[in-house]
Amino acid sequence: MADGKRGKGSAVAMAASPSSAAMARGSRGGGNLLEEWSARVKAIETGFRGWMAKQPIHVEAAVTTAVGAVQGGALGGLMGSLTADGGSPFPVPQPPPNANPQAMASFKQAQALAGGPLVQARNFAVMTGANAGISCVMRRIRGKEDIEGSMAAAFGSGALFSIVSGMGTPNPVVNAITTGVAFAVFQGGFFMIGQKFSKPQSEAYYSRTRSMLQQLGLQKYEKNFKKGLLTDQTLPLLTDSALRDVKIPPGPRLLILDQIKRDPELVQSK
Repeated sequence: MADGKRGKGSAVAMAASPSSAAMARGSRGGGNLLEEWSARVKAIETGFRGWMAKQPIHVEAAVTTAVGAVQGGALGGLMGSLTADGGSPFPVPQPPPNANPQAMASFKQAQALAGGPLVQARNFAVMTGANAGISCVMRRIRGKEDIEGSMAAAFGSGALFSIVSGMGTPNPVVNAITTGVAFAVFQGGFFMIGQKFSKPQSEAYYSRTRSMLQQLGLQKYEKNFKKGLLTDQTLPLLTDSALRDVKIPPGPRLLILDQIKRDPELVQSK
């Protein structure tokens, strides 16, 4: 009986002491909240990617466009807020009275690049949303992320940015095409530079995939994985339809999925 009372008293004392409770949580492995939140965010991200991979192209494009637009709008609004009220190094000029079309066009261009939070949020939302959506569609159609798809997305986002921002006055069509071409050229150049520097590093993204295919004697299908951007991180998400999309025959598909199911270490994050 005395031992029971002492046990109850110890439990009450521990519950009443914040430091003791924190130590108890830490001893159970729950002390590092940052790791817990990181794991939850990673699990949500993995689940979202898995859900997106199963959706038809129009659903994936719509969701990708919306996410890109929200991110761009937030960035544009922040930039507009930081440069508002005279803080911008490129203050918005006022149009002269009775300005001719060429002067108004110059004013619109300056306004598009140095507008307030709402203007910048709108312009960046259209630009980034269009770029993300077109990139998604091109990647699904072509089966890979290449310079052609990247330049097409940049052209579309540049053209829409020109139209929405009003930079095309008084020749909106010509200016939209010119802006789109400029965006595409810059994006193509950045893509080539990035590909040149990241190509050796990208091989590491397929190390576990390469090992698995070699064990199964299916190493010739490694190019199919790379074409579909099926990296090591996507191994836990692989489905029969995903492998079919990259043109892997039924027999090898069954072997790959069975190997992933039987080898837990293969799908662990490293």
